[in-house]
Amino acid sequence: MHILIVAPEQIPVTRGRGGSVEICVHHIAEKLADQHKVTVVSRSAPRLPAREERGNLTILRVATGTPRQYLANVLRLIKDRTFDWIQVDNRPRFVPAIKELFPRTPVSLFLHSLTFVSKPYLSRQAGTACLARADLIVANSQSLQETLAQRFPASAAKMKRVYLGADLTRFRPPSPEERRQLRLRHGLNDAFVVVFAGRIIPRKGLDVLIRALRLVRKKAPRVKLVVAGSAQSHAFKKRIQRLAIRSGVPTTFLGHLPHAKMRRAYWLGDCFVCPSQRHEAFGLVNVEAMATGLPCIASRIGGIGEIIRNGHNGLLVNRYWKPESLAKRIRRLLEEPELAERLGKQAREDVLRQFDWKTTAANLAYLYRPALIKMDGGEP
Repeated sequence: MHILIVAPEQIPVTRGRGGSVEICVHHIAEKLADQHKVTVVSRSAPRLPAREERGNLTILRVATGTPRQYLANVLRLIKDRTFDWIQVDNRPRFVPAIKELFPRTPVSLFLHSLTFVSKPYLSRQAGTACLARADLIVANSQSLQETLAQRFPASAAKMKRVYLGADLTRFRPPSPEERRQLRLRHGLNDAFVVVFAGRIIPRKGLDVLIRALRLVRKKAPRVKLVVAGSAQSHAFKKRIQRLAIRSGVPTTFLGHLPHAKMRRAYWLGDCFVCPSQRHEAFGLVNVEAMATGLPCIASRIGGIGEIIRNGHNGLLVNRYWKPESLAKRIRRLLEEPELAERLGKQAREDVLRQFDWKTTAANLAYLYRPALIKMDGGEP
């Protein structure tokens, strides 16, 4: 089977770099290429070749611009080619034009969040029209699938769920020496370190976490915070930095880390906290942290509860907007090291069993092949 994957226009797809969607595209494409021919179309970037080939995987890069300009460049590139399946990642607006160009080829829309099926990107009416042209809609969690089905009921029957994964070779528990050296380098050797990873934007809840740690530090002054992630707004990052200072929470800002180095942020920690304040379709950072054996605390929102099971492989926070609720969970791991160790060990075991890219690719291929047979007139 020859599968085409059309990536978004904002960030190039390349090994070890990119945003969360581009990281997913690259890993899924690599694993699909173990069994199928895969072509990825992505945006161009300085120092990246227009064409890159590795075995059955080919990455083609075209000039970007506005989404409309990028789509026009993609269509020009692929119009005379033949594919067995076309997957469009996270850009519902691309689906009608691609389906018009390939009316007999099944086209799936892989959605990673609600962002691009919501205003200001799409109205409910426009979203309904775009999703109607897809032959299959893939959501990365049951929560996202159910929300999409409620919002776009006419397309509910063709929605399926496929979980994402992590690179389980890269995201692994550190050796004691790796951890000791890394913590020593950052002056954290005697601290209880809470790690946050993600964009520094209001919806990710970093301000709630800092206020929670202020409460925790009243009885546990050795608690420190490590933040890995970039800020979209310089002003908001300054607000967060001032809040940390005012709250008396010693904070190390690592800034943006290439994905290939993200495991080092998790290796610094004694626990990982994901205090998201709005719907998270999946929450890839939780899986990556769990893969390193780090006990996780997260908001019970969106698809996070499908990954973290409270008391089994992590802790969930119901009133996640309340610093007191978050502080209670952090104190519990601080005061019960045996619980923290058990949760971290179970988290790694669960990720190994369910959340690796090979499984994601296999589940996608399973969905695609029956649909392909059905369109050819055979029995699914």
